[in-house]
Amino acid sequence: VGEHIDYCGYAVLPMAIEQDILIAVEPVQTQVVQLANTNSSYLDFSTSVNNIQINKTKPQWHNYFLCGLKGIQEHFGLNNPTGMNCLLDGTIPPSSGLSSSSALVCCAGLVTLRANGKTLSKVELAEICTKSERYIGTEGGGMDQSISFLAEEGTAKLIEFSPLRATDVRLPSGATFVIANSCVEMNKAATSHYNIRVMECRLATKLLSKSKGLEWKKMLRLHDVQTKLGVSLEEMLTIVEEVLHPEPYSTEEICKCLGISLEELRSQILSQNMQDVSTFKLHQRAKHVYSEAARVLEFQKICSEAPANALQLLGELMKQSHISCRELYECSCPELDRLVDICLQFGAIGSRLTGAGWGGCTVSMVPTDKLNTFLKNVKKAYYQTDGQRLAVENNSLFATKPGRGALVFVEA
Repeated sequence: VGEHIDYCGYAVLPMAIEQDILIAVEPVQTQVVQLANTNSSYLDFSTSVNNIQINKTKPQWHNYFLCGLKGIQEHFGLNNPTGMNCLLDGTIPPSSGLSSSSALVCCAGLVTLRANGKTLSKVELAEICTKSERYIGTEGGGMDQSISFLAEEGTAKLIEFSPLRATDVRLPSGATFVIANSCVEMNKAATSHYNIRVMECRLATKLLSKSKGLEWKKMLRLHDVQTKLGVSLEEMLTIVEEVLHPEPYSTEEICKCLGISLEELRSQILSQNMQDVSTFKLHQRAKHVYSEAARVLEFQKICSEAPANALQLLGELMKQSHISCRELYECSCPELDRLVDICLQFGAIGSRLTGAGWGGCTVSMVPTDKLNTFLKNVKKAYYQTDGQRLAVENNSLFATKPGRGALVFVEA
């Protein structure tokens, strides 16, 4: 649980899946990085390591590698970084909301670190990779990069930010997590949906802060408002109801509420790629974030207390999370909603979208003793009704346990 709240400053509760990205690396004397991919639809690429250009307009696969490379270079101020010949292979379905892009950034950061003989803690590495993925124009919050490095086999993690730290969360026995791909591709960096949500949360932060007499110009994330006011998440939800109206806000109304000119809004608050957006849904986005943040803490609490009906309670939280993503955050899509319904119909205790949304995958919690019939029924109901989905069904529906984080294998 914890969809779209990491960039608002809130703790999230991910687990790593067993699928991964592998890079075979040969350090070379020349200062060139050569990238090749075992999948021939991803074209080869090479560049000088001293002049990294990252193209935001076309998020091609090699640009994600360059993000990780550049992040490490800049952190250490490397003047003459080691060149590398790299071959990539991966089992994470692309554009599926399973963070294949972040996995690639993290893997690239790790190999660059190693090739240049530098060391960092896992936490430092996660923080650098989070920052460096923003070179591609996605305002991500850090969940994907953190779990990529901090994951341990057999346990999910509660990940908290500033300062970054991770706590084990033991999932109750008796259930298995199943990932199902809706087969609707969604490319985070190529879409403005994601960045608009980040901006809506930032604007909601400003309006809530102003209404409560806080220094709103300094406030960037919804979590900051709660911290400054020293109230509970439940109280924050009440404040959202009091302060923000459900109708969308126009840029003019936002300026009026904050007492600033349109020019100031554009230059000081809205990012470059938001200049043309004319309406923002602040009430719905803030309501999702504060309720989802509460669900994360509730999920952790149920896992640690392990009551007899733990699975039912967790399933309920997953269902609520999906409804909130669908209704309030509007990051679902008809296919995801249909897939969630099918999974619940065939025995999932809980099911929801995972990843950014607007396509990609669902995650469902299924009683282990019902797993085989569940997989068979979902295949029939969702994948075998559609030729395109049928072609990819083997990689699209799978059970997973919490996997381990990033590793380096060194050839002796």
